[in-house]
This record gives sequence, structure tokens and C-alpha cells, in this order.
Amino acid sequence: MARIAIDDFGDKEIGRVYFAARLTEAELVEGELSKHNIDYAVEVEPYVATAVFWISEYKGAAFYVISGQLDFCRRVLHEAGLTTGLLEEEFQ
Repeated sequence: MARIAIDDFGDKEIGRVYFAARLTEAELVEGELSKHNIDYAVEVEPYVATAVFWISEYKGAAFYVISGQLDFCRRVLHEAGLTTGLLEEEFQ
């Protein structure tokens, strides 16, 4: 069990569990999911960050897992201290 292509999930329903804005954060998420033998896919997705006078677009790593594992994955990542990009059910 490890990182797979998003198409390898086939017809299974998937959900986005985490969005990492930084590479180091994404590497920590990968490590936790791999340690727990969870199949996951990573897709590069844009996000917008705003400051007082400007808006900038960046790219981050969105982590997808089988929908039936979302709660377990959230718990694993939360217990590992990875909460910044943890997505709650309504934001998948």
C-alpha cells in the first residue's frame, strides 16, 4: 500500500483528506499515510493566497484516499500533528 495514481482507484469513491501548501508538509503526510499502509493519490492543485495589497496563486499537494478510509486517515494525520491542511467532511 502506498502512493498510487488517482486513476488506479478505478470506480471506488474517493475523497480529499489533506491539502499541503508546502513540500515539507506534503512529505510528512506521505510518511504518515505510508506508515499506516494506506493507498493514497496526490494531485497538484492551485490555491490562492492573499495579502493586504495583492493576490498570488500557488500550487499545493492534495491527498486523496478511498472515502471509507477518510475518518481513519483524518485521525491518523491529526494524531501526527498534521492539522493545518486537514480537510473536514464538508470540504472534500
